[in-house]
Amino acid sequence: MKLDNGTTYIYSLIAEGEHVRQDFKFEISDARKIAKTLSAFANTQGGRLLVGVKDNGRIAGISSEEEVYMIDAAATLYCRPTVSYTTENYRVEGRTVLLVEIPESEEKPVYALDEEGKPWAYLRVADENILATPVHLRIWQQSGDGRGELLAFTEHERLLLQHLQAEGCLTLNRCCRLARLPRYTTERLLARLIRYDIVEPVFENHRFTFRLMASHSHEPLV
Repeated sequence: MKLDNGTTYIYSLIAEGEHVRQDFKFEISDARKIAKTLSAFANTQGGRLLVGVKDNGRIAGISSEEEVYMIDAAATLYCRPTVSYTTENYRVEGRTVLLVEIPESEEKPVYALDEEGKPWAYLRVADENILATPVHLRIWQQSGDGRGELLAFTEHERLLLQHLQAEGCLTLNRCCRLARLPRYTTERLLARLIRYDIVEPVFENHRFTFRLMASHSHEPLV
């Protein structure tokens, strides 16, 4: 890693604050926790970690190479598949800031393993790492299928779309009840509708709901 005097560059990043592609870490003491962030960035748009920076943007610096080892453990031991990343050290006002760049993964979902070794996939929403829903897992699963697919509306799909048009945002459970479909089938249906830009997931009040895309919200549904 090259030690670079990048005061202006690092301060320009800090000025952006935490967002969908950037997170601040005062320190890294738990590789499993940081694996969640790597999973979220890899599953969304990619992003960067500024290690040695507090949540308020103040620079604390890192005191040793321990953070580098933690990042490597998180990416290689606690992420499935492993997450690629690059690191760079920057010297800012006598302190060292570690910049970690994580590209968006071409192989999704990327899971983070918890203390029991159970895999969980995360998404980056604004400045938070959010657990992916079963619908997101279906989207990734379907996106990995290279076969062509025609979307034909069945009675269940028409019923669901009509309720989405009438009621706005619906939870996954309510979609199941209104469409009169098993949960697994509803997950697959919503994933297809999202992939075709007919429905979109919305994260509000700490949960995901689903609604018609604005371009379809006032169209007659066949």
